[in-house]
Amino acid sequence: MGIVFATFVLIVGGIWFYAYKRSRAVNMDSSDGFFLGGRSLTAFTIAGTVIMTNLSTEQLVGQNGQSYMAGMEVMAWEVTAAFALVFLALVFLPKYMKYGVDTVTDFVEIRYDTTTKRILSFLFIFTYMTSFLPVVLYSGSLVFNKIFAVDKLLGVDPLIAVAIISTITGIIGLFYLLVGGLSLVAHSDTIYGVALIVGGLSIPVIALIVLGDGSFMSGLNLVKDTAPEKLNAIGAVDSPVVPWPTLFLGMFFNNLYFWCTNQMIVQKTLAGKNLKEGQKGALYVAFFKIFGAFFLVFPGIIAFVMFGDSLANPDNAYPALIEAILPEWSYGIFGAVIFGAILSSFVGALNATATLFTLDFYKPMFNKGASDQKVASAGKLTTILVGIVSIIIAPFIAFAPSGLYNVIQQFNGLYSMPLLAIIVLGFYSKYVTPLGAKVTFVFHIVGYLLSTAFIDVHYLYIFSYMFILDVFVLWLVGRIKPLDKPFEFKTHNKVGMEQWKHRYTVSALVIVTMIVTYIIFSPLVLAQ
Repeated sequence: MGIVFATFVLIVGGIWFYAYKRSRAVNMDSSDGFFLGGRSLTAFTIAGTVIMTNLSTEQLVGQNGQSYMAGMEVMAWEVTAAFALVFLALVFLPKYMKYGVDTVTDFVEIRYDTTTKRILSFLFIFTYMTSFLPVVLYSGSLVFNKIFAVDKLLGVDPLIAVAIISTITGIIGLFYLLVGGLSLVAHSDTIYGVALIVGGLSIPVIALIVLGDGSFMSGLNLVKDTAPEKLNAIGAVDSPVVPWPTLFLGMFFNNLYFWCTNQMIVQKTLAGKNLKEGQKGALYVAFFKIFGAFFLVFPGIIAFVMFGDSLANPDNAYPALIEAILPEWSYGIFGAVIFGAILSSFVGALNATATLFTLDFYKPMFNKGASDQKVASAGKLTTILVGIVSIIIAPFIAFAPSGLYNVIQQFNGLYSMPLLAIIVLGFYSKYVTPLGAKVTFVFHIVGYLLSTAFIDVHYLYIFSYMFILDVFVLWLVGRIKPLDKPFEFKTHNKVGMEQWKHRYTVSALVIVTMIVTYIIFSPLVLAQ
């Protein structure tokens, strides 16, 4: 185990040193450098950091845990995200960059008003700090505890071991971000992204070989023969995971929110050196999301075939599979890759949270005359405080009743649909108003909480009708109490606005690939 851990440390240390050297060209004492990497990222780097910010152990553990229970219908979270990324590349990103915004909340302020911006910013910060960041730390700690047996090594309860690992990982993440800002994160993410794709795809391959007594095809056939129903990506109408009607409603709306209006994701594309690089990066991610289903969802089904229903906690499916199929000498390598995934998502969300608080609250409310250096310093202090709160909350995620992935999605439901509504109508309607935006947020939060408390339906169905109602309320208030004159945007782009000439061709290819993937995982092909 000593050699395994030494291998882990060497790999992580080497990647950090490489990324640190590459990121030194950016001034970390400026707000633009710390928060947006100096607007210097290219397509490949954007894709790497977006992938790694999104992809972490809450998906490796959470989605494989869901597929262990329900099957390939869980892949909707990955595969259909590609469609939303096409919208990001073709619609949302060109508009964000045209108006010269640094954050999603900047757009809200330009189109509506400062109060609406701060309501949204507070909701972002609250959910990142109390849901996303703790879940990332907790899920990563589950995997690490399986790989390195920390609980047995220290002779403590597994939950105590998870708390210890979460604390250490969180502290390292804080150091990582404070030293290099978004630029360091983005450059290391590119390496970790490639490693995670290779390492992630190797898990189902190795698992099928183990399952088939040395034969990959025998293992695949065993999965098809043992659990064909789990290879069906079309969930039942009353499925507790992803009901198929929500693919065109709640899931689609949720994907648009996450990939096109979520600060944690959009911030990485806004750091691009120009619009063309941002569009290419978004479409590269779209292809990755489609193929991500093969290592974020499929291993859960292999775990079901291998272990049956013997696992009391579905979130243990992926860690148990890793422990069963990997030789001990490889734990250090795989541990380093997993650590990179945890670190990337943790520091990515942490950076987004600090950006929002510093630019939306600290500078305009508490220190209007703050120099650029002071703003960056305030961002670093915010990073530390938010990181500490997330570390404290992380172990308590163990008591979440609905699984890791659902924890995040249901928390996001507090603001995701009204945010999407005010941005989409903000783009295309000259008549929606700041008052309408505020009323919509209040209406949604009350309606969402009442719906989840008293209506026994899947939350994606709730997303479906709440988004439609949010759009109606926003439109109605604008008609009842209209603006004095129609709103007009002003162009204020900060980077080159030339668009990628292949954007439509690649977008069409993304959509075709998405449809083909659904056909493969259906009763027409594999789920027979």
